[in-house]
Formats: sequence, C-alpha cells, structure tokens
Amino acid sequence: MDIIQLINDIDAFVWGPAMIALLLGSHIFLTIRTGFIQRKLPQAIKLSLASGSGEGDISGFGALATALAATIGTGSIVGVATALLAGGPGAILWMWLTGIFGMATKYSEVYISMKYRVKDENGQMVGGAMYAWERAFKREDGSTPWWAKIGAIAFAVFTALAALGIGCAVQASAMTGIITSSGVNVEPWVIGLVIVVMAAIPIFGGVSAISNLCEKIVPFMAIGYALGCIVILIMNSAYIGQAFMLIFECAFTAKAAFGGALGSGILVALQFGCARGLFSNESGLGSAPIVSAAARSANPAEQALIAMTGTFWSTVVICLLTGIVLITTMLAYPEVGEAILAAPDTFTGASLSALAFSKIPYVGTPLLVMGMVCFSYSTIVGWSYYGNRAVTYLFGVKGIRPYQVLYVAMAFLGAVGVGDIAWTISDITNALMAIPNIIVVLLQRVRSTSFTETV
Repeated sequence: MDIIQLINDIDAFVWGPAMIALLLGSHIFLTIRTGFIQRKLPQAIKLSLASGSGEGDISGFGALATALAATIGTGSIVGVATALLAGGPGAILWMWLTGIFGMATKYSEVYISMKYRVKDENGQMVGGAMYAWERAFKREDGSTPWWAKIGAIAFAVFTALAALGIGCAVQASAMTGIITSSGVNVEPWVIGLVIVVMAAIPIFGGVSAISNLCEKIVPFMAIGYALGCIVILIMNSAYIGQAFMLIFECAFTAKAAFGGALGSGILVALQFGCARGLFSNESGLGSAPIVSAAARSANPAEQALIAMTGTFWSTVVICLLTGIVLITTMLAYPEVGEAILAAPDTFTGASLSALAFSKIPYVGTPLLVMGMVCFSYSTIVGWSYYGNRAVTYLFGVKGIRPYQVLYVAMAFLGAVGVGDIAWTISDITNALMAIPNIIVVLLQRVRSTSFTETV
C-alpha cells in the first residue's frame, strides 16, 4: 500500500465520527457543567492584562502569550485554507463553533493543570495532563494506579512527538512554502538555517526567555494581521454577505462552490472544520495547560479564565477573519477557483493563501508573508516548551537538551523537505494527544464540582 495513502487512511480513521463526537461532545458538556463559562469572557480578558500574584515562574499574560504564540500560527492562515479546500466553505462554520464551545474545555483543562502542578528538579513549576493523571488518582499509600500511569505516559509521549510535527516541522514547511510561493527567490535550505538560528536562541534560553519573547511579538503580530484582514474585507465588502451565506449553506448541505472547485458533504465539512479548529485553538489538546502551569496565579480558576481567552482570539477572531478574507477574495476573483480546478491534486493550503492574498493590490502578499513568518516562528518557539515539559516528565531534566537539539533539527528538515503530508501526520498526533487529555478532564469534571471557583 502507498505510504501516503496509508497515512491519509489513518488520519480519516482517527478523525472519524468517534473523535468528532468526543471533542464536540466534551466542548458542549463542559460548557453546560461550567455554567456557560464563556459568559465570563470580559472578566477573563481583564484578568489577562493584570500582573497576577502567587507561586509561579512567569506572569499569567506571559503564559497566555506563549500559548497564543503556539496557536496563532499556520492553523490561523494555511490551516483555514486547508480546511476550506478539503471541507468546503462549511468547514469555516465548524471551526468557529469549535472555538466558541472549546473555550469551556480550555478553561477546564487549565484548571486541573493548575490544581495538580508540581515543581521539577530545577525548582520550576510544571503541569499538564500527565501530572493530572498521576496525582489525581493517587491511592492512600501514595501509589498511582497502572491505568493512570499509562494515561500520563501516553499523553507525554504524544506531546513530545506532536511538538516535533505540529509545532516544528509543519511550521517550518509552511514558512518555506509561503515565502517561495510569494515569488521570493531563495533556497529552502537557506530559510531552514535562518529558522534554526532564530529559534534556537529563545528555545535554549528556557521558559522565561520564551515567555518574554512571546509577550513582545504576539500582541504586535496578532493585531497587525487582524487589521490587515479588516482592510482586505473593506476592499471586498460587496462579497461579505454572500460569503456568510455560502458558509452556512455548505455547513448543512452538500453544496459545491466556486464553479465546483470546492465542495463536500456535511460530514467532511464537519470533520475538517473540527480538525483544523483544534489545530488552531488547541482546546482539548492539552498543550496550553502545560505552559499555564508555570504562571503566577492566585488560584486555578484565575489562570483558567486567562487561558480561555486564547481560544477566543485564535479561532473565534483570527480564524474567522482569515476564512472570510479567503472566501470573499475567491468570490471577487473567479480565477482562483479556476486555478484549483486546474490542479486539484497538488493545490495546497499554502497555494490558496498565497494566490488569494496576492489578488489584493499592494498589501496582500506582504501581509501574508509577514504574518506567516511571524506566526510560524512564534509557534515553533511556543511548542518547544510543550515538548520540553513532556520530555522532562518522561526522562527528567537530563532529557531537555537532547530534545532541544532534535527539535531545532526538525525545523530544518521541515523547511527543506516536508510537504502537506506533515499536516496529515500532525492531525493524527493531535488526535492521539487529545484522547488522554480529554479523558482525564472529563473524569475530573465528573468527580469535582469546583471548576467554577470564584476569582
């Protein structure tokens, strides 16, 4: 069997109805059980701007910025385009809904991460699903049940592997693709070397260096990209209403769009919308709780609320803006759909993003390239910390440096040789990482009634 087809088949299986039901079901269940925690979004945004107090290594905003650095990446641009190509315009609605309901899951998973965090051998705060599995189910004699230990190890292993893919190789590949697609004449290996050097500096500097970098660049890049998208939408304002109608129609019917260039069944739109939604906001994935555990916070609920805003910004705002920009541009310029029809098997998410944004005079291509470079770079840096903490759990602090070397090496390999297959592999590792995380969150939510602790 062809290896690429095998990987695609595995991806289709893990992101089948069972995974969709687990994720969406968890999002809805946790929304209900937390009393629709999304209603506290204004308070959460206010908290995210405060300095915070309590034991920890970085500020609450620093933890949020690092998590956003890891989420507002290729998933916010190329990921949206990939979902659009595979699932049609309807996938955008499912991405957005995944963000709305996923806020409750992000709140819940960060809450238990804060509740069960510990100090490592270097005296730094560490947490995440692996520590929740290990500490939440301890017996009276201090031992951990074998099944809880398996859950902890599984999450840590999948996280370490996922970081190499979703956080590193995919980002470097997307960065190379978007630069070369924009017409810049530079060899991929040169881009790879630049990525390695720029990423290694904060990565080898530890969580404080990563957090300080993310605090500086994330607000700038997110606001700049959002403003650029708004400018494009003003230019395409005549097509905004039609774009929204197309999104809703394709989400609930098997409707083709753009002359047959895009279209799929409802289940496919749902599948790719949920998969890319998770890729963009990571609610249920278990990544943000890892860095949130290092935050200075008065209580678990405070940092959980702060972390919840990350899902709002990354998917509810940024991904929706990107989706509307892509669709209105395709409506305004029919030749984009014609280009997809001309090469349906080789036309990628990066190609669609580059072609769509290039249709906007003056600002389109520079906006896309700068946004992708900044987003991908910040994601590489942010995800390095997740892999770092997973390896620390598995092997202790002695495993950190070898993993960091492997991580930056993967960035180079991603820049020079990983194509869209990296997206598929990342989809698989996302699912494998999400399963033990979602299970421990649900088990804790059923056992506890304190997830809405007053802040």
